[in-house]
Amino acid sequence: MSDILQETFREELQELLADLEGGLLKLEESPSDSESVNRVFRALHTIKGSGALAGFDRLAGFTHHVEALFEDVRSGSIEVSSVLIDLTLQAQDTIQALAADEDSVSQQDIASLVEHLGGLQVDIIDAVVSEEETARDDMPATVGSHSTFWVRFRPPVDVFERGLDPANLVRELTRMGDARVSAGYDAPASFEDFEPTACHVVWNILLTTAQSTIDIQDLFIFVEDESELGIELLDDSGRLNLEQAWQAWLPLFEAGKKPTAEDVNSIIAQNDEPVPEHNGPERRSMTPDRRQAATDRRQESGSGDDAARVAASVRVRSERLDKLVDLIGELVTVQARLKQVSTTISDVDLERISEEVEQLTWELRDEVLSIRMVPIGSTFNRFARQVRDLARELGKDVQLLTSGGDTELDKTVIERLSDPVLHLLRNAIDHGLELPEQRSAAGKPVKGSIRLSAFQSGASVLVEVRDDGRGLNYDWIRERAEEKGMLQPGEDFNQVGVWELISSAGFSTSEAITSISGRGVGLDVVRKAIEDLRGTVEVESSSGEGTCFRVKLPLTLAIIDGLLVRIGRERFVMPLAQVEEIIEQNRTDVERQHGRDLLHIRDEIVPYLHLRREFGINGRIPDIEQVIIANLDGFRLGFAVDEVIGEHQTVIKSLGRMYRDIPGLSGATVLGDGSLALILDLPALMRLEESRSRQDGNLVPVTTQTFS
Repeated sequence: MSDILQETFREELQELLADLEGGLLKLEESPSDSESVNRVFRALHTIKGSGALAGFDRLAGFTHHVEALFEDVRSGSIEVSSVLIDLTLQAQDTIQALAADEDSVSQQDIASLVEHLGGLQVDIIDAVVSEEETARDDMPATVGSHSTFWVRFRPPVDVFERGLDPANLVRELTRMGDARVSAGYDAPASFEDFEPTACHVVWNILLTTAQSTIDIQDLFIFVEDESELGIELLDDSGRLNLEQAWQAWLPLFEAGKKPTAEDVNSIIAQNDEPVPEHNGPERRSMTPDRRQAATDRRQESGSGDDAARVAASVRVRSERLDKLVDLIGELVTVQARLKQVSTTISDVDLERISEEVEQLTWELRDEVLSIRMVPIGSTFNRFARQVRDLARELGKDVQLLTSGGDTELDKTVIERLSDPVLHLLRNAIDHGLELPEQRSAAGKPVKGSIRLSAFQSGASVLVEVRDDGRGLNYDWIRERAEEKGMLQPGEDFNQVGVWELISSAGFSTSEAITSISGRGVGLDVVRKAIEDLRGTVEVESSSGEGTCFRVKLPLTLAIIDGLLVRIGRERFVMPLAQVEEIIEQNRTDVERQHGRDLLHIRDEIVPYLHLRREFGINGRIPDIEQVIIANLDGFRLGFAVDEVIGEHQTVIKSLGRMYRDIPGLSGATVLGDGSLALILDLPALMRLEESRSRQDGNLVPVTTQTFS
């Protein structure tokens, strides 16, 4: 089987499993929702068929059992229950494992789960068995529970060139019941017409099954337009001896002829009534109308908010997109060099060409970066199952509400964001939300709520995790902070951001630490992950009402708009999205309090840092400095430099080992002249200054935060 086909199936499987999980969780909330039942069934049916086509035989066979169970749910024979949902979610995990490595799941584990799935049907069978026994004597002799079909299948000659194996479809067909199979070879007329990669095989299958003609037809839905497919109903009495019929009719099948009613009657010796001749064949013509009709049947109830949406798209491996972004980065660097050269030699024509190249480069950059942007909703959907399972483990009733799923972020950011957000969700369930009896006593709804939302704000995206639980215990936080020497007795609590405290390594705000999480235990890992994404975290909390963690992230990590500045001979880049304004400051007008430099800007006092001093750059500080005022999540801080050069498209490169551990640096970029400039991490510099101020006993805050 083609490795490409199997890899494609694995990629598509993730979307199908996500759709399956979403349908199951919605079905758990609304057991009578027929559209959710159909959604689950469609996902299982597609997984089974596509898996068989890709050569995942064990996966397809196992999924067939789960699909059969939901066929009974659709018919009303089985009611939706928590046991059904739990077992199907376990089956989903098994399907995922089988796709990754079919040998990783033992046959014993599969058999055990299949047995439990089948156990859901035992009560139904026991309930109707007496009715069947009573009604059996009154049923016409010609009516049976199984029918026998002749299926003739000739795949398109180029099927192998497409990376498909039609034998997998035949194997899947035989799983529908008792079958006999013959494969013939339809050789070309001459040796000159022989193509080694062409398929000249035709299959004849005699199948006795409880499935319908439509079920058989749906198995071939993805190849029927290019194939020759015939489906003939030969007997519906259920009393045809399959082996005798196969031995007698195989020559007819190989000749492409259908047995007559007399042929059928001769095999069914016990049949007192003749089988009527069918009026017209069951052969299905391969027309576009038939394909659309079959597709409509698979969609069942039609469209809806949760129905699968079909869009014109092309799958591209993420590695190729990453390579494309790297090339765009190199193009941006070359364009900057071209601009510098055209300015140096003062050639009007060259400058005009340089401007055109610059404009095209910007447009190309924006297009490529937009290709990497993906909706965050797919990540949000993956959390629903984990929230459900953890809440049940802790004996809590929790609903996860999501909004802003259409908000787009760079693919790399979303991939690295998943773990820290999951940790915040686990903390909210474990320590934020109360037990049902505690919520009831407090006059709250028994079911706790966690709202996960995302929205764009300028060049950033905000992701919020908000619960309606007990809120942070600020008295406990103060006590713990004073014990660890992180807060001085009597020090104004608002002078230190609560996030800075609770996300410090080893700090915990929970009086009872559990094995699941501790609010503060592990938040240092969350903090580092968010900072690695050049993001920040804010915390809002109100006692008895809940807590909100607000994560602010850049749209992309690849290319940013920057502000190029100079300090001595060194050049640095500041993220332009964080720059609010630029002012000139005479050093004689600087006010100093508690050893810190302060600026008066429109009746506001703003602290600022000398970056020359911060990075140990030699040279004389000019009398008139350029001060960049940055807005860092609502807090203003100035950064003094020698010169502001101008805006610069910045392709972010990783720092080398020598610079990696220097605080306040987040990356590097190549300038137009080929030299390097370091990219400043402004939030990190703010935290560094704040920490240094506290250690020196200076109580002039860099930031001011208010908590309820």
